Amino acid sequence: MFGLFFFILFTPGVSEFLCMSSDLEMSYTFCDATAYAFAFNLTPCSIMSTSVWKMSLTWIPRSDITFLKVVFQVWYEGAEALHWKEILCSGADDEYSVCGILKGETFATEFHIKGVRIKFPKGNYNILLEGFSDDSENNMIICLNVTMIVKQDPF
Repeated sequence: MFGLFFFILFTPGVSEFLCMSSDLEMSYTFCDATAYAFAFNLTPCSIMSTSVWKMSLTWIPRSDITFLKVVFQVWYEGAEALHWKEILCSGADDEYSVCGILKGETFATEFHIKGVRIKFPKGNYNILLEGFSDDSENNMIICLNVTMIVKQDPF
């Protein structure tokens, strides 16, 4: 099954479907008050059929990306399952292609997520992805709230 592709100016708080299949349903909203120029594609839309997801992302940031800290949180059935923070861009010897992108410039990338080999139990997952242009997490530049519903156990 094919993922969906979005590239429009989104209204904050409105849920957008990312994909739906017999074993997986994913949607997302932006969790702050500003709309984004944003595109996101995920294939395949399945937890069961593969160990790798292919993801493509296009984004026009609201500020220069000289510093980028990401905070990634996952909740399963209401309990926190993962909390991860990482500085991706520090302004010196940055290895990621998003580092150095200027405000209004289009950032486009494609990558693979190998974590799908994890056996996700049936249930509801809430995923929060926040990006900050400072280490103190005061200047948010993107915020996505993803809902993932796994419809069947992989066992």
